[in-house]
Amino acid sequence: VAGILLDIQKYFELSDGDTGLLQTVFILCYMLAAPIFGYLGDRYNRKIILGAGIFFWSSVTLGSSFISELYYWIFFLSRGLVGIGTASYSTVAPTIIADLFEEGKRTTMLSIFYIFIPVGSGLGYVLAAGMADITGDWHWAFRITPCMGGLALVLLILLVPHRTQRRTAAHRALSISGTIRVAAEKPGVHRTAKTTWCQDVLSLAKNWSFVWSSLGLTAMAFVTGALGMWVPLFLYRAQVVQGIISPCLQESCNSSNSLIFGGITIGTGILGVIAGAEAARRLRKINNKADPLICATSMFISALCLYIALMVAQTNILSTFIFIAFGELFLSVNWAVVTDILLYVVTPRRQSTAIALQILVSHLLGDAGSPYLIGIISNAIQAKNAHSFQWSFWSMQYSFILCAFVGVFGGGFFLLTSFYIEEDRKEAER
Repeated sequence: VAGILLDIQKYFELSDGDTGLLQTVFILCYMLAAPIFGYLGDRYNRKIILGAGIFFWSSVTLGSSFISELYYWIFFLSRGLVGIGTASYSTVAPTIIADLFEEGKRTTMLSIFYIFIPVGSGLGYVLAAGMADITGDWHWAFRITPCMGGLALVLLILLVPHRTQRRTAAHRALSISGTIRVAAEKPGVHRTAKTTWCQDVLSLAKNWSFVWSSLGLTAMAFVTGALGMWVPLFLYRAQVVQGIISPCLQESCNSSNSLIFGGITIGTGILGVIAGAEAARRLRKINNKADPLICATSMFISALCLYIALMVAQTNILSTFIFIAFGELFLSVNWAVVTDILLYVVTPRRQSTAIALQILVSHLLGDAGSPYLIGIISNAIQAKNAHSFQWSFWSMQYSFILCAFVGVFGGGFFLLTSFYIEEDRKEAER
């Protein structure tokens, strides 16, 4: 959606606030559906669930390309349904990978899986913008996507075993997607498991390294969600104000910003994850607090880069691209490191609960609301001023500054994590 956001906004005549709601609907449905698919994935054939999810979201995406401009609410509904389909994949796929590989290779394979998340996200911009440019119609971006889903379905059928060996109850309990799983071997244990889960939640609330790092991850998700949704449109408005391009009045708009931003997302995502993991590996040898300090430093630098990018956008678009790239790069540094922090400050039997709570909070308070919040702030600023391309740009610029401040708060949360991490790590080891 973000790769052709300007076309969609024009087609359905959406305000900035309504446009931001597209991503919020997707994330909320994804977040709510993930525990359901996690429950099903622990009890039924995961390959079938995976295939059904791919087929469902591909079908909904294809159907959404035929929605009339008069029925914009159906388009919003379709984004929620795509979120549900996506949840089936993200909850089940990591557990299959974990079961297919022994411990020595498992971490490597899961790292590859998560590295390709920013790669897939960036390719989404490139694919959507490219199809819109080639065909002159943004709807074709939603018609080519199901072909990718079909390819994934074929590979799933041919390459993934119909049944994978579930290693242990402990492995079954770990859900990377954020759902809490309890493998009950005997009837009548559900009451005890539920009580244990409640006790685990209370214990995690007292684990300050977990609490502060989770809030830091929430700030990261807030910034990432807003950038992913709004950056191409912000760059378009900046270029219009500078006179680089003319305002888009025709049906299909220039998507070069989405293509460039997609490439930036791919490159910075891969480099950031690898650089963060390598920096943590080296610095842990000389400082036990290296992980949260790396996260704090990268968040502060990312916030500064994003602020500079916003300030120079009206005068120098090349500098804007450069500082956005650095901002995304330093954000990506933290993804693998934050996961490592959780795994060694939380005792193994509470890790599934910890992952569940962390993902729930980071989505609920982070990328579920940030695109919509940026949009309604932009709306409020435009409503108080005369309608013009200049104020259209300024409204987005001023609302985007919120992301820089949230990034600073995120760095502060990780800094607070460093005060407690040694003690919490020793406690988890005990």
